Amino acid sequence: MLKNFKLFNKKNQNNTIYPKALKHLNLSGYVYNSKEAIEELGLDQELIEQLVEDYVIQIIKSLSQFEEYLYQLEKDNAARRPLEYTPFRDLAHKNLGVARNLRIEDGEKILNELMKKDDLEYLRVCLEGLRLSAIALNPKCANDTITLLHMKSNF
Repeated sequence: MLKNFKLFNKKNQNNTIYPKALKHLNLSGYVYNSKEAIEELGLDQELIEQLVEDYVIQIIKSLSQFEEYLYQLEKDNAARRPLEYTPFRDLAHKNLGVARNLRIEDGEKILNELMKKDDLEYLRVCLEGLRLSAIALNPKCANDTITLLHMKSNF
């Protein structure tokens, strides 16, 4: 059940699983609580859980697209061409809306960073944080999605 999922490294509960570069976002010890989404959206627990699962799938699938956009930005940067962030930020915006609606605060914070920041190395760190956030919300769903995507890419 997703009701309360604490995000931490089980070996050392004081250390966050997020990259250190995201420390300023105060993600350490984040607990997703579906109660706020249930109350504000007027939906039941089961539907919220399904929507969170859909969000996890959407994020895992979006990560490969984010990576492609970031790779293109890095190529353009190396070639001293103007950087076109629009496709990258459009994808972040799409996912941000879902995170906001479901009250997934860590995802919202990271996606906001993806919308606003220009530092390519920092954006890569944010993508790692987003991946970890999605996995933490529903590890089985994330693993199943990653496995399915890997199988599809081998055909």
